[in-house]
Amino acid sequence: MIDETDRRILRAIQGEGRITNQELAARCGLSASACFDRLRKLREQGYITGFAALLDPVKLDRALLMFIEVLLDRTTGDVFQDFAAAVSNLPEILECHMVAGGFDYLIKVRVRDMAAYRAFLADTLVQMPGVRETRTYAVLDEVKNVTALPI
Repeated sequence: MIDETDRRILRAIQGEGRITNQELAARCGLSASACFDRLRKLREQGYITGFAALLDPVKLDRALLMFIEVLLDRTTGDVFQDFAAAVSNLPEILECHMVAGGFDYLIKVRVRDMAAYRAFLADTLVQMPGVRETRTYAVLDEVKNVTALPI
């Protein structure tokens, strides 16, 4: 279980992952060694799973964001496994979630433009194991896009 001091540490590093231990300690009201120990324990206990740089998709030629509902032809263990394995090898797919409801998976895709999306859809997505039907939703405006968890 974590306490409020741990939560302060987690909030701080979510906002600024490259913060120095000295600055983190000062913001959280800890000594540098106590902060370092707490951070190490949070990593060891799995509260912190990694650190990453957030990149600008427009500058990296991945401006078009799409969400796609995927309905499989069968909902059996082997079809789920085959689909999940295929998804894991596709860099265009940023997220893939198995969901309950009227379809089986919701995936988040970033590509260069609509032509690249059409090619991805025709050459890759509909060819994946078990895919029966897809529905695509193009994002017109990213109203909110955060990576920080509310803690």
